[in-house]
Amino acid sequence: MKNILVTIDFNKNEKVLIEKAFQLANAFDSKLWLLHITAPEPGFVGYGVGPQHVRDWRATEIRKEHKLLEKYTNSIIKKGINAEGLLIEGATIETVIEETKKLNVDLIIVGHHKYNFIYKAIIESVSSGIIKKSKIPVLLVPLE
Repeated sequence: MKNILVTIDFNKNEKVLIEKAFQLANAFDSKLWLLHITAPEPGFVGYGVGPQHVRDWRATEIRKEHKLLEKYTNSIIKKGINAEGLLIEGATIETVIEETKKLNVDLIIVGHHKYNFIYKAIIESVSSGIIKKSKIPVLLVPLE
């Protein structure tokens, strides 16, 4: 197992995921890829790419996400693990699957949140979507 990809959503539970990913990367001498998919630029009908205040807000959010991803990546590197952080804009499930192919990933680590029946009936979770579309093993880490 040479490449492990861990998806991070910055919902205050990412440290649990990063720790599990670190343990596996350390045990298998793997490279660890920390991946955060940021929301696509909102499109507003009649406004092109959106009003300036929305673009400014998005730019600020992306900078915060980038700094936090960089902090986590550097802390892993300091512990002696080869790691790289990726911040990509796009649709979450599809982007994760695309990146696993590009990076020759051997294992995907994703967090799993418990949802009620109504949520599950209406919205598919990211972890479920990745499991359905992935051709490589997926490790679910409970976050509750």
